[in-house]
Amino acid sequence: MTISFELTDRDLGFFRKALQVSREAVRDAEESEIIDAIRDVLDEIRSSEPLPDFVAKRIPELESLISMLTDDDWQLPDIDRERLLATFVYFADPEDILPDDIPVIGYLDDVIIIELAVRELRHVREAYEDFRGFRTDFDREQGKNVDPVIRRDRLDRRRQQLHQRMKRRSARQAKSELW
Repeated sequence: MTISFELTDRDLGFFRKALQVSREAVRDAEESEIIDAIRDVLDEIRSSEPLPDFVAKRIPELESLISMLTDDDWQLPDIDRERLLATFVYFADPEDILPDDIPVIGYLDDVIIIELAVRELRHVREAYEDFRGFRTDFDREQGKNVDPVIRRDRLDRRRQQLHQRMKRRSARQAKSELW
């Protein structure tokens, strides 16, 4: 059975407002505590099998976002870090718009928030995946005996290129959405 619905800009405004409240909470919270909390929530969700498919399908995306945030080599820009942390704060809050303990639909609002973050960070995620591929290829080609300074320099250079690319693409996307 397929149930679909369309969220208008007004509908999305409710979620963006809730996310803004989460962003305010992020400003005072320790990043490591937020990451630990989201991992705890994911563990709890996994233990609640069977999960609704619409939730289970988002768990790998959420794990990918956590990986992007915690990857020291990547050095996610602060504005994107804040956006992800706010998403995690919202997701970890059991008493958000729809309380998480409501069977089947309790995570619906959380899934919408994740989808918003994934869409807003599309160019960031693409750049991160390219960075991970570059790092994997570099490590495979160079082996374990590569000078750590050379490795760091190459990764830094590639990361800077990808950060510039994602900023350009995000700016272009924001500009096109205005029109």
